[in-house]
Order: sequence, then structure tokens, then C-alpha cells
Amino acid sequence: MTAPTPLRLSPYEVIADYERRSLSHVAGLPEQLDAPGLWRGVGYRIGKHRLASGFDEVVEILPLPPVTPVPGAQPWMLGVANIRGNLLPIVDLKQFLEGERTVLHEGQRVLIVRQAGGDVAVTIDELYGQRSFVDEQQIATDGLAEGRYSHFIERAYRLGDHPWGVFSLSLLARTPEFRQAAA
Repeated sequence: MTAPTPLRLSPYEVIADYERRSLSHVAGLPEQLDAPGLWRGVGYRIGKHRLASGFDEVVEILPLPPVTPVPGAQPWMLGVANIRGNLLPIVDLKQFLEGERTVLHEGQRVLIVRQAGGDVAVTIDELYGQRSFVDEQQIATDGLAEGRYSHFIERAYRLGDHPWGVFSLSLLARTPEFRQAAA
């Protein structure tokens, strides 16, 4: 008995087959990704708070660049950094919100946030990546929206054992105190 002869596919047919097979394993259809009651954003931690901000508020996520201090600035204003030829202010978000300085470490990340007059980079303690929440996971903001956080946490969700606050970076960027970094 002879083995069946393998079919010879053209390069186009091979690629079309890969596409067909990969699409059959898609986690969710596009209409499911934008389903009513579904909220998606970037998850991160500041201090003990697990937060998420909308994709429309986070322009980019980068490792902490070298920072040049600015004399006479607020303590939470770490300085400025050159990001691809643009000088961006670098803000210690934990110190702005809690009054406690972030312990900077290797692998530290910053979120680039769009604001009137130019972008700003804010430090985060830990990056969790994309997070998705549905209406059924929504909880009260109690415990998350304390102190200065209360001005910026719009709603909260429970994912697993952890509450997550939806943090408005656009509201933060419009706050007069945040915009006035001079001491």
C-alpha cells in the first residue's frame, strides 16, 4: 500500500489556510469585544489600589526614561524627560494622590496621558495590561475612592478577589493643581 500523495498548495493557499484556521480560534468576535455593558482599559497599580483607565486616555506605555529634575517644582513633579525629541513632564502619581513617594525600580513604567498643551507621563507601580469588565462586576467605589482618589475614580468593578477602580486620567490632566507643577 502506498502513502497518499500530499497536496501541493500555492503560497497564497497556504496563507489563506493559516488565516482560516487562526480565525476559527479567535477569543471573541468583534461585536463581542464592543458589546454593550463591556468596559475595557489598561490595568495598573498605584500603592495598594488596582486601577484601570480607558484606552482612549492612555496614549502610550513606556519604561521610565532618564529624568532631569526641575528646580522649584512640586515634590510630585519628578522632572522632565526626552521622549523621541519631545520634553514631557514626569509626575509621581502616587505622591500626587497619597503624598508618599514612589520607590522607583528597574522596570518602572509610565503612562503617557494627553492633556491640553502637551502630553504628560505619570508613574505607576505595576502594569497589569488589558482588563475587561462587564456591568455584572460593578461594585460600589467604597474603599477605593478615598482621599484624593475620590476625585478621579468614576466607578469600580470586582475581578477575582480584587476591586478595580476606573481612574479618569483625563480628569486628572484637567485638575488645576495637577496642571500647576511649580512649587
